Amino acid sequence: MREPSYLRLHRKGKLEERIDQAIKLLRCCHLCPRECGVDRLSGESGFCRTGRKAKVASYNAHFGEEAPLVGMFGSGTIFFSSCNLLCSFCQNYDISHLAQGVEVKPEQLAEIMLRLAGSGCHNINFVTPTHVVPQILEGLILAVEQGLDVPLVYNTGGYDNVETLKILDGIFDIYMPDLKFWDKKWAERFCGAPDYREKAVKAIKEMHRQVGDLEMDEKGIAIRGLLVRHLVMPNGVANTEEVMKFLADEISAETYVNVMDQYRPCYRAKEDRLINRRITGEEFQRAIDSARKAGLKRLARS
Repeated sequence: MREPSYLRLHRKGKLEERIDQAIKLLRCCHLCPRECGVDRLSGESGFCRTGRKAKVASYNAHFGEEAPLVGMFGSGTIFFSSCNLLCSFCQNYDISHLAQGVEVKPEQLAEIMLRLAGSGCHNINFVTPTHVVPQILEGLILAVEQGLDVPLVYNTGGYDNVETLKILDGIFDIYMPDLKFWDKKWAERFCGAPDYREKAVKAIKEMHRQVGDLEMDEKGIAIRGLLVRHLVMPNGVANTEEVMKFLADEISAETYVNVMDQYRPCYRAKEDRLINRRITGEEFQRAIDSARKAGLKRLARS
């Protein structure tokens, strides 16, 4: 198995430098595009309602992720509480909106990583990591010193700052962002983030620059690269056609894309006439057709 990139950084003494860079972003927090400007080092919190410590909602060997992550023994997922998007239709609103979970110290987060890796998980999969990047790195270095040696997955909603992602260059081997919306009006309506496309496009370009197209080992397990998720939504509000054109034309025709039909109206979605129903079979087929028409060659469905 290829050695995870973060081990090389650690041997060169560079991992500590990255931690320092990330922690500095918390002083006047601009980790993510919300750029709240609060002093999280002093315990203040902004949009993500997270102060100095990360909060973990749950962790487990997860078998519901993309096939290249799951393999035989599962993806070692760590679900962080809260979020920097807070979508009105969130299927995990108890974790994101209600922020259910327990605050953890770096030592505890390291222990979780080691426990998942020790159980045979093929990777450590950080779910909703954007607002807790410094805390992840603080735990990572402790886990590395105790033998962690599996790839890391950055599993994000896509609303990320390039500045923060550059700190992660050489640490994460696998990036798995969502690309939720193309049109400003829908991103603002459902996430309160009118600049979502602008930020997500730049973020995905940076992710691909760092790790390239998805690479898998002889068993079909992901070892490095980019996977993109796109949730098909009712009434075309995700503008799937434009999303697929962007990925094919500006990222790579070899981009691994999971086109998802699992949308259901959760949380406050039932109050919104545009998204208060499941998608139809016809809507999903149009999404698949648009991906193929754009020239994407590596499509998964879930």
